[in-house]
Amino acid sequence: MISRIAYRIHTTLERYFPERRLFLKSDTDTRFIRLRSSTQAIAVVVGGVTLAWTVLATAILIFDSISAGTSRDQIARQQAMYEKRLSALSDDRDRRADEATRAQDRFALALEQVSAMQSRLLASEDRRRELETGIDVIQSTLRRTIKERDGARADADRARAVLASNGGAVTEAGRARDTAATVAFLSDQLGSAAQERDLMAGAAKKAAERVEVVAGEKAAMEARTNAIFTHLEEALTISVEPLDKMFSAAGLSTDDLISSVRKGYSGQGGPLTPIVLSTSNQPPSVEELRANALLKTLDELNMYRIAAFKTPFGMPVKSAVRFTSGFGGRDDPFGRGARMHEGQDLAGSYGTPVFTTADGVVTYAGWENGYGRLIKVQHAFGIETRYGHLSQIRVEVGQRVSRGERIGDMGNSGRSTGTHLHYEVRLSGRAVNPMTFIKAATNVF
Repeated sequence: MISRIAYRIHTTLERYFPERRLFLKSDTDTRFIRLRSSTQAIAVVVGGVTLAWTVLATAILIFDSISAGTSRDQIARQQAMYEKRLSALSDDRDRRADEATRAQDRFALALEQVSAMQSRLLASEDRRRELETGIDVIQSTLRRTIKERDGARADADRARAVLASNGGAVTEAGRARDTAATVAFLSDQLGSAAQERDLMAGAAKKAAERVEVVAGEKAAMEARTNAIFTHLEEALTISVEPLDKMFSAAGLSTDDLISSVRKGYSGQGGPLTPIVLSTSNQPPSVEELRANALLKTLDELNMYRIAAFKTPFGMPVKSAVRFTSGFGGRDDPFGRGARMHEGQDLAGSYGTPVFTTADGVVTYAGWENGYGRLIKVQHAFGIETRYGHLSQIRVEVGQRVSRGERIGDMGNSGRSTGTHLHYEVRLSGRAVNPMTFIKAATNVF
């Protein structure tokens, strides 16, 4: 049975692959090599398989090349998109900083104007008091003159009564002379009194007109002062509101932050000290209350600025990066089950500069299991940031660093599957999502 099957196979092969002989001739001899049908069939099969494998491998290589090119294009587009976004954020941050600077300049100018207007207002108040004092003096003099006139009239009446009672002892000529002298004296006194009265009345009228002019100037000055205060209050409200939202979005208490910053900057004096104009323990005026409220708001704005530089708002890298593993639970990249990822991974080029995100002090700079080359920076308010998997460390323990200062380079050290930065933010030792701080500062910096 087996021989029949072999015979049929051999016959079929003989039909398509007849036996051939390959002759090899030399000077002294002639030999040949016989190529059987089975040998030819095996050679054809092997050649076909080799050709098919070559075609398949070539196709796979072509598809891989096309796929790699598409991935590179996608990565390039994402990188361009991130660079455009970072540029927009940087421009927006610069605009916000310029607006804050201009607001402070406008506030300083307004304070100077308010101070000048208050000086003029005090001067007008002094002039008004002087006029009131002059009017009082004039009225007192007028009243004294009227009393003297009334006294002179009473003396004249008494003199006439005495002359009348002694009429028999006095001659007609003596009475006439006394009467003429009395009338002349009274006329002189009455004329002087009337002239002084007219002068006082003119001075009082001019003083009243001056008081009306001063009152009008005071009303206009109060209107200008009110407009300036209203504009400043609106500008400060617009400046403080985004900062308050930024800290609230990051889960930080603004009252605690301002209180903590004020404890560290508790010196007295300076342009933000409350205004006190009265020295006689009188209640403050409305302008003083509004000016002190503006100074208080400006002081809070200054405290916010100090707190913002001490809080890690912003990105630890300035180059284009790709956000990979985020904060939260994930599958371990080394196949060790689900684990908690306590930071944000940012993938980029090897050696990309890494910058600190807030003012602080370096508390650790070295190798640590899992993190590889690691830097820990302690900031104010119990906040700590960590920068892991670095290729190079550029700071030392105990060194003070400022916001935006370069502290290391991106790498692939420790438990890492590729070049990236592992960035952590910790509050009182507890890890929180770094993207909360990064997104909170999007509309401010």
